[in-house]
Amino acid sequence: MIPKILIIGASGQIGTELTQTLRAIHGVNQVIASDLNSPNNSSSIEGPFEILDATDADAIINCIKKHQVNTVYLLAAMLSATAEKVPQKAWHLNMTSLLSVLEMAKVGLIWKIFWPSSIAVFGPSSSKINTPQSGPMDPGTVYGISKLAGEHWCAYYQEKYGVDVRSIRYPGLISWKAQPGGGTTDYAVAIFHDALKTRVYNCFLEANTMLPMMHMTDAIRATIELMTANLDHVEKFKAYNIAGMSFTPSELADAIKLYIPEFKISYAPDFRQHIADSWPNTIDDSESAFDWNWKSQIDLDRLVSDMLTNLK
Repeated sequence: MIPKILIIGASGQIGTELTQTLRAIHGVNQVIASDLNSPNNSSSIEGPFEILDATDADAIINCIKKHQVNTVYLLAAMLSATAEKVPQKAWHLNMTSLLSVLEMAKVGLIWKIFWPSSIAVFGPSSSKINTPQSGPMDPGTVYGISKLAGEHWCAYYQEKYGVDVRSIRYPGLISWKAQPGGGTTDYAVAIFHDALKTRVYNCFLEANTMLPMMHMTDAIRATIELMTANLDHVEKFKAYNIAGMSFTPSELADAIKLYIPEFKISYAPDFRQHIADSWPNTIDDSESAFDWNWKSQIDLDRLVSDMLTNLK
């Protein structure tokens, strides 16, 4: 079956580039972009767009029927730092939207779902180094709790009803095409904007806080590769670990200084430091490599060069 795709949350950091890439692959009219507000990026404006509330199941169903959609990428979510300020609102958005779309697949309205998870599912009891696919998970944020609960719901719907739902645990994502979306790893995007504008950045994490990161190009490629992979040999649902690179704010600043020698960084850790301290330093993505041949391609130097070149 030829995919007819609905992207819910198409104006966000991931959705902006995913919309553009999927339209390049399948054709502009095969990919319906949607978000809560009118489009604010060219990738959405240049094709079909619907204003859509991710928590409004009836509106999503009407959109699916109108455009004869068979595949949904559910990207709408409230990220870690923002969600901590309004926990009940974040839980409602993150969980209601997922359960609604899973129900639509259960009754045969759609046949495939992509739903992103996150390294936020891990917590203080998880291994910090080469965090494995399976192991202790005790998230300490509303975002992480919702993502871990969502993973269990996806597994339940796949096992009980045969729903084809696929998921990736994204690390911190870095892109020049969209603004940060309220996550704890967003310093790694904001730092480039300030490096070019003022040559100074005040980081909300400590200098030696190592976190898993990934260039958005790798993340989009991983998403599409997973959605097109033959997973017949995989017995149970997995929200797959994927790894790109890991670095600290200090290491990222040093890499930027190779291009902007006068750049300076200072540190003023806030509530996001506690969140970052509970997350992994590095990720083991060997199961993704085994199940669907995943491998990252972009290292730190290439990431820094790409960000500075394009943001100029």
